[in-house]
Amino acid sequence: MKDLIAFEKGVINAGDDSRIRQVMRRAAKGEALTLAFLGGSITQGCLASTPEGCYAYLTYAWWKEAFPKADFTYINAGIGGTTSHLGTGRVEEDVLQYNPDFVIVEFSVNDADDSAHFQETYEGLVRRILKAPSAPALLLVHNVRYDDGGNAEQIHAPVGAYYHLPGVSMKPTIYAQVAAGNIKNRDITQDDLHPNDAGHALVAGVITHYLQSVKEAVENDAKTAEPADGGAAAQSAAVSGAKEDRAEGEAQDTPFGVLPEPLTANGYENAHRYRSDELQPVVCEGFVKDEAEQSSVSDCFKKGFMASHKGDKIVFEAEGASIGVQYKKTMKGPIPKALLTLDGDTAHPILLDGNFDEDWDCLYLETILEHGEHKVHRIEIELTETHEDDAAPFYLVSLIVAG
Repeated sequence: MKDLIAFEKGVINAGDDSRIRQVMRRAAKGEALTLAFLGGSITQGCLASTPEGCYAYLTYAWWKEAFPKADFTYINAGIGGTTSHLGTGRVEEDVLQYNPDFVIVEFSVNDADDSAHFQETYEGLVRRILKAPSAPALLLVHNVRYDDGGNAEQIHAPVGAYYHLPGVSMKPTIYAQVAAGNIKNRDITQDDLHPNDAGHALVAGVITHYLQSVKEAVENDAKTAEPADGGAAAQSAAVSGAKEDRAEGEAQDTPFGVLPEPLTANGYENAHRYRSDELQPVVCEGFVKDEAEQSSVSDCFKKGFMASHKGDKIVFEAEGASIGVQYKKTMKGPIPKALLTLDGDTAHPILLDGNFDEDWDCLYLETILEHGEHKVHRIEIELTETHEDDAAPFYLVSLIVAG
């Protein structure tokens, strides 16, 4: 199938590849480097037969083969069914705390393709990564639905172009051959969304074809007196300086220059995800803190609060202008239902329904406030409907607060 794919068409934004070139130069010297992958279920490796069969691991394997002297650390921070909104809240904990050198972001089949909200959360995530002290190279990856070719490129790609970021897409490459009838859907995906092993290999092929082209450009640069990107020495010094300054605890802007003014309202650049390990309720009646250890990033229904009885209540106070409430929706119903009241507005309660009419469990994120007044807000959650045969408690996972 690889012979059918026009991999060179995968680059939808050429962007500025100087950060990636710098990572490759360091890899060629044998440095220790961290590669991180942040996204949804495709990044996590859903429907790959083994963890090593997903596109993220295959991309990591390409780096290891291409630069055998380097010592690579692999971080897969994919969580199924999640969006760039959650990404803004967890990127620090799941990715940036490990000082990554190269990051792939992939949310194009989970973010809604016509949503100003998701363009804003996507931009906030991009800016957060670009400003990280480790100055990571960032590659934007756009997966696709194989039944209709849908994805969020129309809102994501403009963000990539605005920040001059390289971006690759499965739409003009793999999906183009599916649409033309040259590749059968079921040869690469069971459900027209998640690739199987063959599909993951093709996704990785689109990514690594691009990376190989950058590697060849770096090798050609080395044959000349001055690198073609004209700034390798300065960039290398900037990265080293940023790491030294970070070690001294000094705040830094991006070492590659100050970012431009945001494209959107940019209310999510500094979002934070609060879970039970750092979220202290001001009222807790019947809700129980989940003390179980989290085994991995994808072990995502942990560090929350549980409740089972009608009238159980929990109240938080959180300072910000945008607030999302994350809870578990499960196929194993029935599940209790709760009502959320924000700032005492009992006339407009928000239903939190843990029942899910799908064949998987969802880490559901409900936006309860966006671009509101920046102040301390009061969030009250009370169970209003329970059943004798409830299959599981209501599970409150986190608050994501921004602005």
